[in-house]
Amino acid sequence: MHFESVTNSEKIRSYLLRKSFFKSKDDLVICTTHLFIETVFTDMHNSIPFHSFGVDTHSSRISHIIRTLRGSVHGLILIGTFLGFGSAKLFAQDQVPENWFNLDFQSDGIMGVSSEKTYATLLKGKKARTVVVAIIDSGVDADHEDLSEVMWINEDEIPGNKRDDDGNGYIDDLHGWNFIGNEDGRNVHHDSYEITRLYALAQDKWDGVDPNTLSGKKRKEYEAYEALKAEFEAEKQKALGEAGMVNSIWSGVKAIREATGTQYPTLEEINAVEAGEGPSAMGMFMIKTLISSGEMSFKDLADELESASSHFEKAEMYGYNPDFDPRTDVVGDNYEDSSERIYGNNDVEGPDAFHGTHVAGIVGADRDNGIGMKGVANHVRIMAIRAVPDGDERDKDVANAIRYAVDNGADIINMSFGKGYSWDKDVVDKAVKYAEKHDVLLVHAAGNDAENNDETDNFPNDEFSKSGFLGFGSKASSTWLEVGALSWAPGSKMIAGFSNYGPDQVDVFAPGVDILSTVPGGGYNQASGTSMASPVTAGVAAVIRAYFPTLTARQVKEVIMNSAVPVSENVIQPGGGPEVSMTELCQTGGVVNLYNAVQLASSVKGKRRLSKEEKAIFSEN
Repeated sequence: MHFESVTNSEKIRSYLLRKSFFKSKDDLVICTTHLFIETVFTDMHNSIPFHSFGVDTHSSRISHIIRTLRGSVHGLILIGTFLGFGSAKLFAQDQVPENWFNLDFQSDGIMGVSSEKTYATLLKGKKARTVVVAIIDSGVDADHEDLSEVMWINEDEIPGNKRDDDGNGYIDDLHGWNFIGNEDGRNVHHDSYEITRLYALAQDKWDGVDPNTLSGKKRKEYEAYEALKAEFEAEKQKALGEAGMVNSIWSGVKAIREATGTQYPTLEEINAVEAGEGPSAMGMFMIKTLISSGEMSFKDLADELESASSHFEKAEMYGYNPDFDPRTDVVGDNYEDSSERIYGNNDVEGPDAFHGTHVAGIVGADRDNGIGMKGVANHVRIMAIRAVPDGDERDKDVANAIRYAVDNGADIINMSFGKGYSWDKDVVDKAVKYAEKHDVLLVHAAGNDAENNDETDNFPNDEFSKSGFLGFGSKASSTWLEVGALSWAPGSKMIAGFSNYGPDQVDVFAPGVDILSTVPGGGYNQASGTSMASPVTAGVAAVIRAYFPTLTARQVKEVIMNSAVPVSENVIQPGGGPEVSMTELCQTGGVVNLYNAVQLASSVKGKRRLSKEEKAIFSEN
C-alpha cells in the first residue's frame, strides 16, 4: 500500500498502513475522558495496517488526529508529539513555505535539500542529460499542467493504433504501463491486504483438517496456519473495534451538523449544541474540546474523520475480506505464474492517481513553466507504472514493474509503497538484482508506522532471501536507498513522528511533511509521509545522474549518503520515544542535501561509459 502521503486526505492513509505500523506507549490519563481517549486512540494507533502505503495515500492525518485528541483534552496533559507536527515549530503551520523541501537551511532557515541554491550556484550554466525516473505507484495524471511536458514518451510506439510497435510486449505504452488492469480497459481499484491473501490460501488447504491426524512437516504447516489465522483475526477484530471508535466521534460530527443546520459550523454554534445522550454524546464532547483548544478546525476534523470512517469501511469490505479477489475478474493473468510478464493495459492513471501524481510532482514537476510548483529535478522524464491498488500491492506486479522500468530506459525507480508480509519475495528479489545489474538506482520509502525496520518486516527491501549459488554472492542490493521522513520543525522535533527508522535498514532522511505537489485534475495539495521523502531523494539522485552522467547507480547512492548533512543534536525517536542520536535512526545519521551531493559528485571519478549522444552533450562542459 502507499506509504502514502499525507495531504489533507493523505494524512489519514499512512495510519492505514500495516498491522503494527503505528505503536504508542501507555500514557498517564487524568480523568475518565482522558481514559476514554487513551483507550480509543492508543488501540487505534497500535492496529492500523499500513495498507496502501502505496498508495498510501495513507496519510498521516489520522495519526495527527490521534495525537491532537490524546494531547489536548482540557489542556490538562500533553502526551508526546507522535507526528512531530506540533509545538515549537520554526514557522507557524500556515506560514511554512510551500516549497520548503527545496530550500536551504543556511539561506532560508529550514532544512530542505537546497535545490534552489544548487541551481543558482553550482549548476548554473552546466550541461545535463535527460534522466528517466520511473514512478511505481497508484497511477499518474500524465495530463497535469505541471507534468505533461516532463512525462516520458515511448518514441518507438505509435499512440492509439492498438499495436505493439516497439515489440516490447506492451501495446500503446506511451507513458508507461498498468499492471493492475486488463486489455478491455478495466482496472483494479481496491484489493485485499497481503495477510488476508496468505490466510485465504492457507485456509483453503487446512480449514477443517484434524490436526491429530498430522505429523512431521504437515503438522508444522498446520501450526503455522493456526498462527497466521490468529494474527489475521486479531488484526481484523482490532480494525472493526477501531472503526466503531472512529464512527462514534464521526456521529458527533453529524449530530452537530444536524443541530446547527450547517456543514461547517463556527465554534460558537458548536458550543451551543447540547450533547444529549447516546454514542454521539462523547463524540460531541471530544469534538468541542478539540476545536476549543485551537488544535484543529471543525472542517479539518470532520473531513479527516469522514476519510477515516471510509477507510475502515473499505478495510472491512476489501482489505480483510478473504473472499474478495479482483485479480481473477479484472486482471485475468495466471497469478500463480510469477514469470508471466505480459498483462495489464496502458492506462497509467487508473481510478485513483492521487498518490502517484503527488509523488511524480515532487520528483520532477516542470521547473520552468512558471506555474504551480517546482519539482526537485530538471532534465527529467517521468515514466508512470501503475502497480499499487487501494490495498496491498502484489509481488508479481512489483517485480514486473521494476523490470519494465529497467527494460525501457529508467535510470532511477521510485517506490513509495510497502507492506508487512510478502507473497513471493524471491520474484521481487530477482527484479531488484536485475535493476542492479543494469545500473538502475532504486529509492524506497521506509514506511509510516514509527517502527524500527531493523526489527520488523517491511517489504520490499534490499535484502535478498537467497544470496546465490552455494550461498555466495551479494546479500543485499548495492543500488537501493531506503528513506525516512524529515519534518520542517526545528531541533529535536525535526524527524517526522510517523516515520520508520533503523540504523541499518534506513539510509537517510529527507523532507516528508507538508509537501506541496501535484494532484489529479490539475490541482495541488499537501501530503506527508515517507512516500514524499522518497521522491525528494529520487529527485536529488536524478539531478546527480543528469549532471554527472559517468557516475553509476552505486556511486550515486554513495554520493547521496556520504554528502548527507549530519544532525549533531539528539532528536525525538518516531512514535514519541526518547531523544536519541540521529545515527540510531539511519546509517548516515543525516539528511539528504543536493548542494553537498553536487560538490562531492564533482570530485568522484565516474565508472559509467557515456553514449555518443551523451559525449556530444558534455563535450563543452
